[in-house]
Amino acid sequence: MRINTGKGTIALWSLIAIWSVSAVTSLPGLAISPILGELNTIFPKASDLEIQMLTSLPSLLIVPFVLLAGRLSAGRDKLPLLYAGLAIFFLSGVACLVAKSMTWLIIISCVLGIGAGMIVPLSTGLVVDYFTGNARVRQLGYSSAINNLTLVAATALTGYVADINWHLSFLVYLLPGVSLLLALQLRGNPPAAEPKESDQYRQSAINYKRLAVLTVFYFLITYAVLAVTFDLSFLVEKYGIREEFSGVAISVFFLAVMLPGFFLGHIMRILRSYTNVVSMLLVAVGLACVGLFHHPAVLLVGVVLTGLGYGVMQPLIYDKTAIIAPPHLATQALSIVMTANYLAIILFPFMLDGLRTLFHAHSSVTFPFLLNAAISAVGVVILMVWRNNMALGLDDSYYSNR
Repeated sequence: MRINTGKGTIALWSLIAIWSVSAVTSLPGLAISPILGELNTIFPKASDLEIQMLTSLPSLLIVPFVLLAGRLSAGRDKLPLLYAGLAIFFLSGVACLVAKSMTWLIIISCVLGIGAGMIVPLSTGLVVDYFTGNARVRQLGYSSAINNLTLVAATALTGYVADINWHLSFLVYLLPGVSLLLALQLRGNPPAAEPKESDQYRQSAINYKRLAVLTVFYFLITYAVLAVTFDLSFLVEKYGIREEFSGVAISVFFLAVMLPGFFLGHIMRILRSYTNVVSMLLVAVGLACVGLFHHPAVLLVGVVLTGLGYGVMQPLIYDKTAIIAPPHLATQALSIVMTANYLAIILFPFMLDGLRTLFHAHSSVTFPFLLNAAISAVGVVILMVWRNNMALGLDDSYYSNR
């Protein structure tokens, strides 16, 4: 079976290999989540600083290695770099399974962060290399959907096996080994050349002005929706909702982020220049529902709306990033914009704490949702004004080529 790429066809197995790389980029840090509350028991001599290092250092290391991988990929064969990243990720996962001390777990997790950082821009870069036009938009949507579906499934798996033995939660880090085996067959199936009429050939270098706008835009929308994953459990506890509800709601959120990826082309053709406006409106309304209403059903509606809006905007940002750079620099441009996601995750707690102090809202569990709803509402107005802008909306030239 052959799959249309917009510039020819590729074998189904090649597409599955590309999808498998997209699937593993959501895994870093996942194995730690279900055992966070037990780390003091598992390692009774571990200090609070060591626990903080275990949760933060790998994420901090991902950012520079995302940028490094993007830089090293410029004008070169990406596959050796991809194989190295997957191998480091996989071997680190094996090492985590047998780690006996907090110190070794921190060291291994940092190495894992390096491997993951190398993979992140290449996962999307492969889609950009192999696909173009409407086929690329569709595959970026699928890639985002697969990433989030893997996140939901892996979260459920790690939570289940961690109850049996805490080491088993690291089994999820063995998935890059499967991706590595699948990706090896890409060696004999290089991507076809980008068509000369492609938007990418209009660029002689990365358009850093548009890249800066896309990066800031991505940071802000990611910051807005992170309230769901960081603060929903506190709200649920405060209002006496069953404790397990927050886990269910967060899983529903990621499923909602996944869903638009399967229909991205149709959504874009229907909403046209209003695509980002409507998507940001969904985020604003969803966060407001979570902040204002405390019935479980309304909370679920809120997280679904938030996830749907984000799920539309994220892959579109990736596609726009690809077309503001010539083909040999597309992955480098993607590496820059993708750091916005990780920086938002790292900075969210600190920024929120500063804003709580500014507004004297340290005791309010609804503050993150209402504040981010207000930020998103301002974003709706801005996107409405700039809806025909290439970076913030969908201009005619972008739409006509999709």
